[in-house]
Amino acid sequence: QVQLVESGGGLVQPGGSLRLSCAASGGTFRGYCMGWFRQTPRKEREFVAAISGTGYSTNYADSVKGRFTISRDNAKNTVYLQMNSLKPEDTAVYYCAAAWRGLVTTIGEYNYWGQGTQVTVSS
Repeated sequence: QVQLVESGGGLVQPGGSLRLSCAASGGTFRGYCMGWFRQTPRKEREFVAAISGTGYSTNYADSVKGRFTISRDNAKNTVYLQMNSLKPEDTAVYYCAAAWRGLVTTIGEYNYWGQGTQVTVSS
């Protein structure tokens, strides 16, 4: 059984930065594609970023390209989302997820999910 626990969310001003972390336990971490999704009451859960098991390949939603960076430290069983130049529209609950293989971007392809962490961008 894989458990994912997000941390690092909070309140930040527009233009500021946050780094989210997702600590994984169970399974073989380097064997999983890891992804970040976000959700607000007005929108369906949407893809943000993904990274392959080795960390070699990444994929980003167009809305965050150039501002967000996904990375992973397999020795620490942790995936990160560095968020820079934050905008109010980035406000959402951010979820960490794990997929069995590949580099995938859709909700249905992910097998395990964390509980989410709130990110609020406001002055």
